[in-house]
Amino acid sequence: MDFFDRTGKMAIGSRLRMLTDKITNDAAEIYRQYDIDIKPKWFPVLYALSEGEGKTITGVAKEIGQTHPSVSTIVKEMMMAGLIDESPVKTDKRRTTIVLSPRGRTVCASLNEVCEDMAVVVEEISKATRNDLWRAIIEWEEQLSRKSIVERVKEARQEREKKDVVIVPFEPCHKDAFRSLNEQWIKQHWQLEPHDVECLDHPQESIIDKGGFIFVALYRGEAVGVCALCRMDNPAYDYELAKLAVNPDVRGKGIGYLLCKAVVDKAKSLGAKSLFLESNTLLKPAIHTYKKLGFRELAEYHPSYARGDIQMELFF
Repeated sequence: MDFFDRTGKMAIGSRLRMLTDKITNDAAEIYRQYDIDIKPKWFPVLYALSEGEGKTITGVAKEIGQTHPSVSTIVKEMMMAGLIDESPVKTDKRRTTIVLSPRGRTVCASLNEVCEDMAVVVEEISKATRNDLWRAIIEWEEQLSRKSIVERVKEARQEREKKDVVIVPFEPCHKDAFRSLNEQWIKQHWQLEPHDVECLDHPQESIIDKGGFIFVALYRGEAVGVCALCRMDNPAYDYELAKLAVNPDVRGKGIGYLLCKAVVDKAKSLGAKSLFLESNTLLKPAIHTYKKLGFRELAEYHPSYARGDIQMELFF
């Protein structure tokens, strides 16, 4: 167990697999001691069919929480062992149900003593331990039904990598990054428009000198994302959130959200009452980020860009 002392909880899968293998091997030996010729993996299917009524493979798979292919393989093995019979559904001859064969019912009856003795052993082990393994398994299953380990690890990774992200104000040295990052996503689907060229070629004059701001995301010192807060001459909106772009190589780290939040926070600090943005619904991650920050789609809008097919607003 020194290995698991060193790896810690990140090796939980390997440790559970070892415990499962040990219990499964013991179960196979127990069946041999009781002269019951079955494999441990057959037990859930045997139990599901023990009530006597015919069931479909799909129904059994759903009942015991296993995949259809897995149960289908087990059923074929049990048929070859003479434990299961197959019969057509009376109302639909194309479908079949499975039931225990006479031999299967005999084997199932002989399992009663095994189950009785196993219940004693499991209870004995539970009393000898400080933690209730059965309850812990239920709690883990409940937690993982809400959010998988994959999703949780993804979130943990994002939180860790966020520590390497710094949002800084635009400096002249960021001019090339501001242009290249925006060109990259625009040219992927569309063409640069005159207003794009003006902003990207002259960010200082067209955005900052007019009362706007540009934020740059540095990931481990490299400029990987940008977003602008542009002053608007509009009675309904104070500022526009624009020119959001993130290097594809570092997407999935929450950088777009951090940039947009920096823009929103800056607008608030300036006393702004409203924000506007224009985008395209093809940019699903960006739209998701805007909605997450509270932006709502305008019911009626008039695009300023040929690529624009959605406009959104945020009021403070």
